[in-house]
Amino acid sequence: MKGECLCGEVAFEIEGELPNIYQCHCSLCRKATGSTANAATFVEEQNFRWLFGQSHIRSFQKPTGYRSDFCSVCGSPVPNKLRDTDLIWVPAGLLDEATASQVAVHLHVSSSASWAQESDCCVRLVGGPDSLESFNQALQRKTAPIKSH
Repeated sequence: MKGECLCGEVAFEIEGELPNIYQCHCSLCRKATGSTANAATFVEEQNFRWLFGQSHIRSFQKPTGYRSDFCSVCGSPVPNKLRDTDLIWVPAGLLDEATASQVAVHLHVSSSASWAQESDCCVRLVGGPDSLESFNQALQRKTAPIKSH
């Protein structure tokens, strides 16, 4: 299975079956992705190979050990070695091919963003909106309060 960053300057390959995926909802992962969660998996280092672009990779690390590697051209998160292990962290959104893997674990759900839950009347589009105007109208529409489960 191959994967690459948004601009295509960094690419990699994974041999063998891809493990299931997890989503982390902690504040660090939300900030690193700008989304509700970080979707990723781990693969054995022996099954991972860079195809090209390692010179474009930059890293950010917090004193706590949290590390984020990203493409210096487009900013996409890219794989990195998990501390002192033989595992490579792989962002699921970079994978180019279909996989049978599924989200199997949600981490730090108590840290989930308050806006992360969908309301019952959330607009769902198969593709993009017909126009920016209709899209903006959908964003401006008041939704029903979030129901507790």
